[in-house]
This record gives sequence, structure tokens and C-alpha cells, in this order.
Amino acid sequence: MKKMINTAFVYMILGLAAGVFYREYTKLSGFEGLTVLKGLHPHLLALGMGMFLILALFVKALPGLQQEKSFGWFYGLYNAGLAGSVIMMIVRGILQVQGTMLSAGMNAAVSGIAGVCHIVLAIGLFCLFAGLRKCAGKIRD
Repeated sequence: MKKMINTAFVYMILGLAAGVFYREYTKLSGFEGLTVLKGLHPHLLALGMGMFLILALFVKALPGLQQEKSFGWFYGLYNAGLAGSVIMMIVRGILQVQGTMLSAGMNAAVSGIAGVCHIVLAIGLFCLFAGLRKCAGKIRD
């Protein structure tokens, strides 16, 4: 349970820092349009902090969940997928703020990497549900 709370805490710090970065970076750059950077703050707080705070409760309620092999896979894949997605949001957002024109290939590469990271995140979620279902099956109603 402590690992889930510590992970949530890290995502809280990152989410708050992302909000400050978005506000200050766009202000210093004189940017007033729409940018992907705006989504960093809620992504990190909801998908990071929120997810792991809720998981702390599941870990407490379902003994053995953290020992499930699929839960270990979830933890690694989900964090890698979320980190990769956030990094690509930062890359895309900075390019938008700077007004950088991307070639079709470079634009596709940024979108493709973000897509792969989302797929990794989704596979992590399937692993989470595999572990949850296995542990929930051991509990008598």
C-alpha cells in the first residue's frame, strides 16, 4: 500500500509542476493559443495520482494483489506508458508554443510514439484487471 501512496505522491508533485510549467512557459513565450501542454496537469493528477490513490485502497482490500505477477506487469507498463505519453505531450506542446512547423514525417513520428505509449498504458490496464479479477475470485462474498 505504501508503494501506491508514494507513487501517487510523485505524480502529485509532477502534476502540480506541470501546471506551473504550462502557465509560466506560455506566459514567458507570449503564447495565447491552444496547446497540448494544458492537458499535462490533469493527466498527471487523474491518471497518476488519482489512479494510485484508488489502487492503494484496492491493495488494502485485496490481500495478495501486489504479489500477483500481473500486478507487477501493470505497475511497470502503466508507469512507462504514462511517462512516455506525458513526455510526448511535452514535446508536442513545446513545438506548438514555439510555432515550429513539423514535416509530415516528424509529425507522424511524434504521434506514433505517443500512440505506442498509449498502447503500453492500455496493456498495463489489462494486466491490472487480470490481477484484480484473480484476487477478487479468492474472496468469499
